[in-house]
Amino acid sequence: MTEVVRAALHYTDVAIFVYFIALNSSYLVLIVLAGMEFGEHLRRLPFSGADDMFRSPLTLPVSVIVPAHNEGPGIVAAVQAMTALRYPRYEVVVVDDGSSDETFELLRKRFDLVAVPRVVPAEVPYKSQVLSVHVARDNPETLTVIRKTNGGKADALNVGINLARHPLVCMVDADSVLDPDALLSVAKPFGDDPLRVAACGGVIRIANGCKVVGGRVVDVRMPSSWLLRIQVVEYLRAFLMGRSGWSRLGGLVVISGAFGLFRRDLVVQIGGMDAETIGEDAELVVRLHRHLRKAKADYRVIFVAEPVSWSEAPSSLKVLGRQRRRWHRGIAEILTKHKGMIGNPRYGRIGLVALPYYVFFELLAPFIELAAVVLLPLGLWVGAVDVAFAWRFVLVAYGYGLLVSLTSLFIEEISFHRYPRWSDVARGVMAAILENFGYRQLLAVWQVRGAVGAWRGGKAQWGTMQREGFSGADAESAEMVGAGRG
Repeated sequence: MTEVVRAALHYTDVAIFVYFIALNSSYLVLIVLAGMEFGEHLRRLPFSGADDMFRSPLTLPVSVIVPAHNEGPGIVAAVQAMTALRYPRYEVVVVDDGSSDETFELLRKRFDLVAVPRVVPAEVPYKSQVLSVHVARDNPETLTVIRKTNGGKADALNVGINLARHPLVCMVDADSVLDPDALLSVAKPFGDDPLRVAACGGVIRIANGCKVVGGRVVDVRMPSSWLLRIQVVEYLRAFLMGRSGWSRLGGLVVISGAFGLFRRDLVVQIGGMDAETIGEDAELVVRLHRHLRKAKADYRVIFVAEPVSWSEAPSSLKVLGRQRRRWHRGIAEILTKHKGMIGNPRYGRIGLVALPYYVFFELLAPFIELAAVVLLPLGLWVGAVDVAFAWRFVLVAYGYGLLVSLTSLFIEEISFHRYPRWSDVARGVMAAILENFGYRQLLAVWQVRGAVGAWRGGKAQWGTMQREGFSGADAESAEMVGAGRG
């Protein structure tokens, strides 16, 4: 019996060893593809025609939809940035989803909001009650703020979609600050290829530690916390490199709800956001692929690497754990809901490549990670594997993973150079090393709990993220308004 157990452990450890080789190799392939994409992007940049697009009367107008729930510390800075974007014609629609803090009051005082009579259409379904609609007194065509009872993020987005007046809708998180040209950049593919582009995602970076003045990120720095620095490395590897690689392959299935642009008519056709799925942003993209593939449409879903949407990341383990459980639960729910697409040639590279990849290398990865943490020491203890194999295992699982992270940092640095101080780059390298000691394992625990929660059913909870707001003049002005209210 002991020999059977040893043999089982040996072959299991070997299988996990091969899995980590395949996992990290797939990441490296996506990063190399992203680097090729960045090279082409930088060569085209001087001839991109952004100024012509800004001046052209044919540039499609955009409705920027901002769902907000208890976003008081950062809401003024975020909306300031969005109402000062460099774009010929757009509106900002903020949907206050039953906030219990000063979110609406801060907006009302800063932008001099006045209530207006407005009927909310029901082109896409929503369950909550709209209490009032407000516009900025000095700029009613640009800023609209909707107050409604709490119904969740997807419900708030659906209300915003119903009130959106323009053919493109951009979904942006309320804790985000956009670069001035962000909307021009993410909308450009729609101008270049208007008949085929259905959606375009933008890059998300972490704003913690950066200085924000007048709704603009004016000084980019690494955060002071190692927990946040590790998240910076994660965002570069997954959000910038991973999604750029998938976009080049034509298999992009995730556009972050923090910054994504969609054709409004297509979003309405497929019924808006799914309020029953906690990963409503990615689910919308998968459902869009499904709809357009069934219609045999010639379409594109793409990703642009700059400019940037800057978002506030969790600064505590408690809040980070809730976020990552929610993210992985969303992946599990989406793959379960759309399981008929997985491996189905009817859906092309989405069904045959992208979704199977998400099953084997995104959904299952934390389970394999935790299995390795338990089974490798057990295999050493019972003599199923030797020390030489254990070292090779560690080098493949963690050393190869570190190489992937460092490659991401290197490509980002030579392509965009967002962190101008060498000390910040050095901190990023150190964060990539520290990520392997405790953080990865804890992350795997959170992700497993999220996936199991999805499979067990029950209502998902978003939880509360304690916002710290952005540094600089906007944070000070927000505090003054809040103090004046008392």
